Amino acid sequence: MKSLELLVEKIILSSRWILVAFYLGLVAALAVYAVSFAAKFWKVAANVFTLDENGMILAMLGLIDAALVASLIVMVMISGYENFVSRFDETEADVSFLGKLDSGSLKIKVASSIVAISSIHLLQIFLNAAQYTDGQLMWYTIIHLAFVVSAVMLGWLEKIMASVKAEKSDLKI
Repeated sequence: MKSLELLVEKIILSSRWILVAFYLGLVAALAVYAVSFAAKFWKVAANVFTLDENGMILAMLGLIDAALVASLIVMVMISGYENFVSRFDETEADVSFLGKLDSGSLKIKVASSIVAISSIHLLQIFLNAAQYTDGQLMWYTIIHLAFVVSAVMLGWLEKIMASVKAEKSDLKI
């Protein structure tokens, strides 16, 4: 019976390597998104003298939005791999710039990135407010506020969990 238990545990632990397929898929998606970014950049560069100030601001916001999405993908790939699959070999890969994210801080960073991306979209919508109805503007704002509230709640819950962990470690001493 013990050998069956060990086999099940080995299979379950080994299954984490299936996640590598998802991370490699994200690498491919990032490459495709980089091509999309290059096309957007080329379009902006080709129209630099024909765009008015509002059009240029919207174009720059689109490029910033793309950079934030790409950064979010990289953050999820690297921290997800390191948290759930395997640690990076420190001598071969310097990922110290991520600060060793745990799953809780990763959630907060992802939520913050989503709020930033949503903020850019909302700003783009407000700069083109004439193209939207009041109802649409209201719903875009409500959706953005839902993202903001979710990020704040995740941060608050992470703070509570950190204080609970600190209390438990103080009790052990």
